[in-house]
Amino acid sequence: MNTVERHQKIIHKINHKGQVKSQMLCEELDVSSVTIRKDLKFLEEKGMLYRMHGGATLSNPYAIDRHLNEKEKLYLDEKMRIGIAASKLITVHDSVLMASGTTVLALAKNISPLENLTVITSALNVAIELNQHREIEVIQLAGILRKRSSSVTGMFAEENLKDFSCTKLFMGVDGIDLEFGLTTANVAEARLNREMIKVSQKTIVLVDSSKFGKRGFGRICGFDNIDEIITDNQISNFSKSELENFGIKITIV
Repeated sequence: MNTVERHQKIIHKINHKGQVKSQMLCEELDVSSVTIRKDLKFLEEKGMLYRMHGGATLSNPYAIDRHLNEKEKLYLDEKMRIGIAASKLITVHDSVLMASGTTVLALAKNISPLENLTVITSALNVAIELNQHREIEVIQLAGILRKRSSSVTGMFAEENLKDFSCTKLFMGVDGIDLEFGLTTANVAEARLNREMIKVSQKTIVLVDSSKFGKRGFGRICGFDNIDEIITDNQISNFSKSELENFGIKITIV
């Protein structure tokens, strides 16, 4: 197999799966790791893929810290479907945590008033959305308000969480990388999300498919902390099967 044929094989495989592992390419193409590194570097320079640790991906793996106003305009239909599906998991007498993010806000917009529902949130826009329902008690965490996300972070919010025990956490993320785990673009938000996981019996991630294969600056956790991921139907079969191997329930809407 010459270089051109090898490159064609790599492009075909990454177009089919969304990402590839270097070790797998070495074995399937019967070449050394040095050769594969050169191949991936060449293809990246041609704008055909992005290299990452241990392989390559079809989309840019680095998440951007976008402003809330910009995020709200992206993947509106997908986020609304995810929000509707997540709202069905909330039951009477639930005490749930809701983190920040536009997909979590979509959940807040689709919650039907329930008797004795308590919602604790770090997101100001989520609190305002839910506060219109008399049946829902809203607890807003204290802290430093981030203007880019309209949510609080910092030690005040982290200290507040120590007084609660919640049935479910609904959390949005900026990136899901099969090696690095779940991430967000802001380190302070990542730290607060970790504290939220500690006080929740079940963690449910709400994320549209564009976030798969992405990495944010701040790592939240690995996959052993996640119970369920609700996403849209553009998730790749590869990502779905790999996440299910971690024991995570994948709900596709």
